[in-house]
Amino acid sequence: MAVALWSWGAATAPAYAAGALPSGGQFVAGSGSISGSATALTINQTTSRGVIDWSHFSIGSGNRVTFDNGSGATLNRVTGGDPSAIFGTLSATGSVYLINPQGILIGPGGLVSTGGRFVASTLDTCNCGFMRGHPLAFKGDSNASVINLGTVGSTGGDVMLISGNSVVNAGRISAPHGTAELAVGQNVLLQDSSTGRQVFVQTGSGGNIENAGPIDAAQVSLQAADGNIFALAGEHTTIRATGTAKRDGHVWLVAETGVVALGGTIEAKNADGSAGAVDTNAALLDLGSDDIKPLIKAGKWQVTTPDLAIDSGAAATFARSLSAGTSIDAQATGAQGGTGDIDVLSSIHWTGAASLTLGAYHSLTIEAGAKLKNCGTGNLTLNADAAAIDNGGSITNNGVIDWSRSTGVVTALYDMNGSFTPGSLLANATWKAAPYSGLVTQITGYRLVNSLGDLKKVAADPTANYALGRNIDAGSTTDGSFVPIGDYNHPFSGQFDGRGHQVDSLDLIQMVQGGPIDPQGYTLQAQGLFGVIGTAGVVRDITVSGGSVGAGGYFSIGLLAGVNNGTIAYGHSSGNVAQSGDLAAYLTSSGGLVGINYGNILRSSSSAGIDSAGNAGGLAAENDGLIAQSFATGGVSVEPYAGGAGGLVGGNGGTITQSYATGGTSTNFTYCPGPGCTSGSAGLVWNNLGSITQSFATGPVNNDNGIAPAGIASINQGTIGNDVYWNKDTTGAAAGVYTGKPMPDANGLTSAQMQQTASFAGYDFGQNGVWAMPAGATHPVLQWQVQQ
Repeated sequence: MAVALWSWGAATAPAYAAGALPSGGQFVAGSGSISGSATALTINQTTSRGVIDWSHFSIGSGNRVTFDNGSGATLNRVTGGDPSAIFGTLSATGSVYLINPQGILIGPGGLVSTGGRFVASTLDTCNCGFMRGHPLAFKGDSNASVINLGTVGSTGGDVMLISGNSVVNAGRISAPHGTAELAVGQNVLLQDSSTGRQVFVQTGSGGNIENAGPIDAAQVSLQAADGNIFALAGEHTTIRATGTAKRDGHVWLVAETGVVALGGTIEAKNADGSAGAVDTNAALLDLGSDDIKPLIKAGKWQVTTPDLAIDSGAAATFARSLSAGTSIDAQATGAQGGTGDIDVLSSIHWTGAASLTLGAYHSLTIEAGAKLKNCGTGNLTLNADAAAIDNGGSITNNGVIDWSRSTGVVTALYDMNGSFTPGSLLANATWKAAPYSGLVTQITGYRLVNSLGDLKKVAADPTANYALGRNIDAGSTTDGSFVPIGDYNHPFSGQFDGRGHQVDSLDLIQMVQGGPIDPQGYTLQAQGLFGVIGTAGVVRDITVSGGSVGAGGYFSIGLLAGVNNGTIAYGHSSGNVAQSGDLAAYLTSSGGLVGINYGNILRSSSSAGIDSAGNAGGLAAENDGLIAQSFATGGVSVEPYAGGAGGLVGGNGGTITQSYATGGTSTNFTYCPGPGCTSGSAGLVWNNLGSITQSFATGPVNNDNGIAPAGIASINQGTIGNDVYWNKDTTGAAAGVYTGKPMPDANGLTSAQMQQTASFAGYDFGQNGVWAMPAGATHPVLQWQVQQ
């Protein structure tokens, strides 16, 4: 077909080599004048938009057609029976649309240069929509082609070549401030967008798009819904998207039920120089061979197809692109009757930091003789049941996964009802987890948790590794059916990776028992998504929303975990924790995220509100471990017999560093009214027996029995560093400590001082530092918050 299309252009060339100019032109909408000579034609348009019908529209070699249409647009429709051939020059101050159902050719030496958009189409559209500036529906049954063998450029707009049959670019296309879009179909929609694609094939008609010339634009799209796209190899055939301030650098190659064949270099970057994105979506993919060696240079290359077999050509293209710094996310969707499987037939070796994700709708297999290997910091994610629908998707490794020379990580995700055959796994003996990552092993297999039913099954095997495949709606747990994962005798000791997903509307009613017995004979009970996390247990990158309601007793309650002996990283919670306010509940420890922490809480947060009769903290009720780079924003209210309220932690016997609290705290002294009462509220912790450094508090503090509010700790028997501050305006606290070891009064800052980085001695506000002060912020925030 390529030969036939090109021969059409070559055969037509002599007929329009000289002497041709458009003829028979009349304004049928808008107004203006048409004038010219034997070699030049000028269209002066006096309205912002105009439509001209022509009996013939071609431009011979050496001839020129100029549209003086300001910043407006002119739609040109050819009503005669001849195709349009441009071997001369077409220029415009604004936008030009050229419609000819007989075909359009920009020949060798032909030049199109517009200030606004240039559209060449064999499909027609209505005058009314054009004149009103509405989205345009191009329709028709023309079998003619749009071919560019010359140079087409727009200095301020877009270049769009549209046909029902075929579009060929073997010349040069340039649209540095807009989109370059090639589309084939019977029904094509053009809608204006300043940020993304503008041409969409609504109804396909087969057809082909062939690109064998350079395309440079802010964004590039080649779209043939049920046709074929050939991004051909050849000299200087780069497709390059460079982005603008409003448009990211993005290239789309879309033939959802057709073929996309790659042959040249495709590059995408943003206007600030950062890497852009390439999307390839097709029923069939031809990703290269020994002779044709495509290269994708971008930040991310998204590959979408019903089934994916990675043969030697595809593997080589993947390896080249990965080594060039392009991360690849390849998804087999199972669409159009496909199985949704991924079969790795050949080895993929790459160097550097780029990552490879292979997501199979069903199952994924690495065949014998195939090796996946990275030398650098790249990650590998193998994902069966990628749609998270419990379809039994499995991972089978009959080859080799070699990360022995990589510091990246390998993640294998498979359906809980499927299986993982790890095969040969080569890890790096010197690998160390990145700080705050919560990772335990370099190569890890996880069972996917895709539903509330799956989540309930985790408790049956609390030693395994799990990952959330999707957000989970736990609203039905109002019936009290959810049992916390892990208890004192069988704590959760595996890894649970939320992968950024949420468990929403979780109602916590049941407790797990079997904990220590206090001198009064109370057995400690725990409540949370996780009842007890063991010393080897890890929970990371998860958000829990919901509520906890309990009666009096010796309880440890948190929305994420009742008791944490292990590691929580990037754990977040929202909702409410409410306990009955009577003497029977005075031993309760209520935290927004965790009840009692003996382990590590890293880069975590809670916005949950607390209403308790015992010890309470916005993040944790008690901390005897480490809390680092974490924060709480929820309000904490207690009615204690003993205990108190802290914006971040109730009682601290461990270490708190680089953390803060902004929620208000209040204490109602119904059961602790006397002058000897040690209960109280404070901005950060109620009772400090441990260490606090580089932290601050801003929330209002209220006590109703005359005990003065404390900006940091109501009781301080431990160590509070000189880099700990409170906002004396918003907390209402003149002092940082109510009783015990005092703090310097100078560490109480005004609201104005809280907005100044210079007020926080020792805090690192650098680009790679711990802290940040965003524009308009009333206090510092953690750098990881800004990055997320």
